[in-house]
Amino acid sequence: MAEASDTKERILDTAERLFAERGLGQTSLRQITSQAEVNLAAVNYHFGSKQGLIKAVLGRRLEPLNRERIRRLDRLERAGELTLEGLIEAFIGPPLELSRDGGGGSRFVRLMGRTYTEHASFLHDHMRQANEGLVSRFKPAFRQVLPDLPKGELYWRLHFMVGVMSYVMAGNDMMQVLAASRSANPDEPREIIRRVVPFLVGGLRAPLPPELQEEASEAGTTEVAAGSG
Repeated sequence: MAEASDTKERILDTAERLFAERGLGQTSLRQITSQAEVNLAAVNYHFGSKQGLIKAVLGRRLEPLNRERIRRLDRLERAGELTLEGLIEAFIGPPLELSRDGGGGSRFVRLMGRTYTEHASFLHDHMRQANEGLVSRFKPAFRQVLPDLPKGELYWRLHFMVGVMSYVMAGNDMMQVLAASRSANPDEPREIIRRVVPFLVGGLRAPLPPELQEEASEAGTTEVAAGSG
């Protein structure tokens, strides 16, 4: 049993590394089995197929990551301390910490970046399903702390927030170039969170430009009319 577990973990570690380095579509099972020093039967036994292996590689870190985000949100709500700042930190803190953990976290972050550019419908469907629980918990919370923001605009701003988080998680060399001082450490999660949270708060709370205010007003009028029919 222990040997089977070791084999499974070795396959997962090898697949995660190769997927992150080469891309999911460009990495073959033959390459994975060769570097993991296992045969194809072992992959089929543990995961069933390449798609099954990809899902297992993603789920191994994504599931506990999302559980931790939801746990932090639950704690804020139970304590009656739900604020925009706290909500952002609950959402971005765990992945930022994972990306700087010094182990496989940084590798997983690169892999997550790959998932956004892969043209595989099963992968996009899987990621949407894997994040459904997270979205269903955080979306209403953001609406609660941003009650005056139109729903459509909230979507866009959360989209941009995730984009900022993804860039920061990637640890791009540009962060080193743009570092304001030697004392600023762009690889320290708490330092990043301390600086990025107020930046995101400013973006999420920014007033709508006049043309978007008009669009939001027209959309609200349409919704009221539809609801009264």
